[in-house]
Amino acid sequence: MRMYEEHKSCKEKSSDHLYRIGMFAQMNHITVKTLRFYEEQGLLYPAYVDEENGYRYYTMSQMAALHRISALKQAGFTLDDIVKLKNGTDEAAFLGRKKAEIISKIAELTKQLAVIDSYIADDQRSLDSPVLIKNIPAVIVATMQKRIESYDELFEMMPAMGAEMERLGCGCAMPEYCFTHYLEPAYKDEQILIETCEAVTEKKADSGLVKFKEFPPIQAACIFHKGSYNEFPRTYAAILRFIEENGYEICGNIRENYIDGVWNKESESEWLSEIQIPVRKRGE
Repeated sequence: MRMYEEHKSCKEKSSDHLYRIGMFAQMNHITVKTLRFYEEQGLLYPAYVDEENGYRYYTMSQMAALHRISALKQAGFTLDDIVKLKNGTDEAAFLGRKKAEIISKIAELTKQLAVIDSYIADDQRSLDSPVLIKNIPAVIVATMQKRIESYDELFEMMPAMGAEMERLGCGCAMPEYCFTHYLEPAYKDEQILIETCEAVTEKKADSGLVKFKEFPPIQAACIFHKGSYNEFPRTYAAILRFIEENGYEICGNIRENYIDGVWNKESESEWLSEIQIPVRKRGE
């Protein structure tokens, strides 16, 4: 009989019962083909090979190594990964990297699941879009703050702001990005302090009416709203429920991004807005 160099001597093995490859495979619920493949890959050699007939023999003590290979495969490791570990790669660091990869995949799958949930929820079916988590880049804006008597007055602000931006020589960024911040935490239906923002290509000198600032990038829960602004509360209820149920918390001023409206659409049913709420995972 011939023995692989990495195993114990014949004398030391004499007390360890030998099992033919077929029996050993059956004991471990794997195929003979798999055991032969592991041998070819250098993962698990038989304890003995009979030189006369080529029969391969394994011992009970080799089951632990075989179970380790199976466990690592279930954890998502490739055979190349397992060979590297067997050949002396730093196991703690290697496992740590694999764990980080799995956590990242879980986070991505959780986002996908949340999108699916928003589609199938009964009271979400009639909405125009699901809630998405987006990364919104940094933006330079021209801004105008004002305390308005009602939300209708918002439309009166925009032409005055546009005229002042034109006087200052502002170039609007493309694609266009216009949004409103509500600067007080509680909902109000009168005496509302707002900040209207229009993305521009560069900062200009502040004037008495318009000022310039740069907002950093944000992660935001976003949902499109189609139709009249009077229906905003229903859309807000949907996005706020999503934030609560998916482990997020609000971490900045809510933005209402106006895409289509009275300025370019004749019918309210064609107005399109996007609610953007800065969020982070609870505990971050």
